[in-house]
Amino acid sequence: MRILVTGGAGFIGSNFVRLLALWRPGWEIVVLDKLTYAGRRENLADVQDHPGFSFVEGDITDAEVVGRVLPGCEYVVNFAAETHVDRSLYDAGRFLQTDVFGAFVLLETARRSPSLRKFVQISTDEVYGSVEHGASRETDALQPRNPYSASKAGADRLAYSYFATYGLPVIVTRASNNYGPYQFPEKVIPLFVTHALDDIPVPLYGDGLNVRDWLHVDDHCRAVDFLLERGQPGETYNVGGGNEVANIDLTRRILSLVGKPESLVRRVPDRPGHDRRYSLDCGKLRALGWRPEVGFEEGLAATVSWYLEREDWWRPLKEGEPAFREHYQRHYR
Repeated sequence: MRILVTGGAGFIGSNFVRLLALWRPGWEIVVLDKLTYAGRRENLADVQDHPGFSFVEGDITDAEVVGRVLPGCEYVVNFAAETHVDRSLYDAGRFLQTDVFGAFVLLETARRSPSLRKFVQISTDEVYGSVEHGASRETDALQPRNPYSASKAGADRLAYSYFATYGLPVIVTRASNNYGPYQFPEKVIPLFVTHALDDIPVPLYGDGLNVRDWLHVDDHCRAVDFLLERGQPGETYNVGGGNEVANIDLTRRILSLVGKPESLVRRVPDRPGHDRRYSLDCGKLRALGWRPEVGFEEGLAATVSWYLEREDWWRPLKEGEPAFREHYQRHYR
């Protein structure tokens, strides 16, 4: 088997590649990644010597590159995307270009590839918009409220259209907030852990009562692998951890695990279009036999420990990566 993993040097993508290397030792794994600020070859250091692994630096919006690496693959999993909501507030065009047009280039190439068995488009629970009550089901209307989630919703429905129009064996996954190792330190958990370690105030939006459902990245990767076998083309599957936590409670847990006082919390103005709550009904996926395996308390403690032990990984990103510093200064002033 040959699988193309786009965005495979990023946070979720690199964890998925490690899972494939362990669980699918006979597969050819081709990673296509643009190596933006959040995609790094270092994230794949432990699979570089895996038999069948190959890496191609390139952009999913580049039809020539995609045309070289995708044909002959039985599976394609598209993790490649601009993903940080805060950044989308300043450069929505880049999100549309990568997330929507990039998906189009992949889908166009895939529909001309007779070897393809499944194309998995990685979406997000944010496409449902803010959920005040209950939980979102796959059949619910999409109501994205920021440029990031709108770009993911566009790619999500574009992928489905290629199933409906061309019969391309597309599966769409909508996952809740991921956490775990190798997440770029602009996201809330690694940002707060690394700030707290250095006694830097942690910027908490508004009243801190926005709620997110947390899913360990390993559980997400297991779900994607599971759907390569069990998922039905044309279907969409919610992938949630079942761990709804208010941001202020998450912040307190992180500070406690790092051994720092709550006086480090700095309230900042809420961001525009900040969704109040996300919640997923994952009954459809669970009915097939998938369950999350990592409890939130256990997973968060392990994640915090990873960042505490891997300063060699995150400190150069925070202190030497202009993309981190410039965005942080612009956004939090």
